[in-house]
Amino acid sequence: MLVWLLLWRMLTLIWKFSRPHTLIGSSISIISLLFLVLYASPVATNIEPSDLSAAAKTLLPGLDQLGPSLPAHQNKITGFIPVVTAKLMAFFGLLLPTLIVCLLCNIFITGLNQIVDVELDKINKPHLPLASGELTVAHGKTIVAICGGLSVSLSWLIHPFFGGLITLIAAIGAMYSLPPIQFKKHHIWAASAIALVRGPLINLGIALHFSILLFGSLNNSMGWLLPLVVFVTAFSLGIAWFKDIPDTAGDERYGYKTLALVWSKQQALNAGRALVVSAYVFMAMYWFFIESWIARWNQSPNVSPNILAGLSHIIFLLVFLMQCKKCDIQNPKSIKRFYMFYWGLFFIEYLSLPILLCK
Repeated sequence: MLVWLLLWRMLTLIWKFSRPHTLIGSSISIISLLFLVLYASPVATNIEPSDLSAAAKTLLPGLDQLGPSLPAHQNKITGFIPVVTAKLMAFFGLLLPTLIVCLLCNIFITGLNQIVDVELDKINKPHLPLASGELTVAHGKTIVAICGGLSVSLSWLIHPFFGGLITLIAAIGAMYSLPPIQFKKHHIWAASAIALVRGPLINLGIALHFSILLFGSLNNSMGWLLPLVVFVTAFSLGIAWFKDIPDTAGDERYGYKTLALVWSKQQALNAGRALVVSAYVFMAMYWFFIESWIARWNQSPNVSPNILAGLSHIIFLLVFLMQCKKCDIQNPKSIKRFYMFYWGLFFIEYLSLPILLCK
């Protein structure tokens, strides 16, 4: 019994050490990206054996034994089961190794940041396990080393492109926290690093990784990828600016030039709000108008405006503005609630897109 209690205690500390909201965000985004790569075209469209890459046939044995596609007029009924079966096999076969590697890399980055900032966090975030003393720095270093080593080595075993992507993300995460570079010391470099990883590298990189494994190249039906990359990049800049608003005491003491210090807490909130409003307006306009304009410009088959996706982003925008109005920047608890709400919007974006876009 005592052994189980100690094990549970250790797992709880590791969970806290991993910054759970970032792990949840990474998990939801990766699951959503794979879902979109596989299902963002009509479900009656079969995955042909000839469409599969050699990597997919190796990772997913049996997926190439489904036989040829049925005629279009039969697809809706008799073609449904083999198509769904094939895509479910691909979904889980590709998801688990990718998700494990990405979560290990996530823990490496957030854990390294806490190790470097242990003294600063005693002021800004005393509840974190290293700052509170619940977890020793030596144990933190061990967790970070294991997670970093496993994430990079396993990624290269899955595919060279994925290996290069994870290595690059881990390197940026290390440069974010470690001197002499330490991007986090200045708000421009800190925000750029966070936006680069959360925006293009994760969305474009992971979607391309899934597409390469399945089809050997970028799936040309991923029209949803451009607006998602633009939106999440802008949204991640907001994460970088909002997260520093309650941390001015420790940041000022240790010489960090965050936006909340260089400007002010209110100006940091205003800048983030303006950026996020622009991102939501862009997404609404994209699904209302821009997507169909691009299709006509490329002489592609007619694409109807996605009214539901556009309206959804207007609703998300209104909810965001309501929460901004309620946020009291002089109240640390109010700022924390707003920041976690903001992460909730991040989760909702990835959870809603498969529902809004899959046909």
